[in-house]
Amino acid sequence: MVNEDVFETVKTKEASLPERTAEQISRLIREKQLTGEDKLPSEFELAELLHVGRGTIREGVKLLVARNVLEIRRGKGTYIAPNPGEIPDPLGFTYYPDQLRLAMDLVEIRGQMEPWVARMAAEHATAEDIQRLRESCSVVEQDILSERDHSENDVLFHVAIAKCTQNLVVPKLIPIITYAVKLFVSLTERRLRMETIVGHRDMLEAISAGDGRRAEQAMAQHIEYNRAMLQDIAGQLKKEDGGGE
Repeated sequence: MVNEDVFETVKTKEASLPERTAEQISRLIREKQLTGEDKLPSEFELAELLHVGRGTIREGVKLLVARNVLEIRRGKGTYIAPNPGEIPDPLGFTYYPDQLRLAMDLVEIRGQMEPWVARMAAEHATAEDIQRLRESCSVVEQDILSERDHSENDVLFHVAIAKCTQNLVVPKLIPIITYAVKLFVSLTERRLRMETIVGHRDMLEAISAGDGRRAEQAMAQHIEYNRAMLQDIAGQLKKEDGGGE
């Protein structure tokens, strides 16, 4: 049972009752440090705690489900989402009409951010982090060599690097990197397969050795390959457009 002293009664606050209820449930999650393995207290318990009706609790829960803070598991109850508050495309990149232009702009951002992330990863990764990174690298290679779509696991490799930094903020920036990686793989039709394998191995080895400078250089080179390929595609499209006039 949750200690009621931790919370204020939601009826004493301004704003809509479901919104206030959602905020208090969010506060419960933070105060109790609940994770994706934890089940939310029952509807009845929350109604008693927050002094609101069970219908209001349901409305508050719906708001938090929409924000990817909670997830409802059929037959089991309501649980904390694995990555509370994170959504796949927070900046609406999917709806940009010129995806190639977007990819070029994203690679500029990656070129500034990810080499630093790789350096931080090399300087702060634990043995457990490196093992996870090694396993992630291997999965991407298996996908590529088997000619499967490797974009999802490629994303997880970059997520693993970000987590090696031990910085709380860096993994939260991953949604931007995530979209860039998937978009690049889609646009290039996986043409840089061997370069991806070599680049990932270089980054893994540098991070494993704790060599921040080498990790930074390996990531910069990896992104430069991406940039060059995108420029080549843009050039080809420009020629095709010109030839059609």
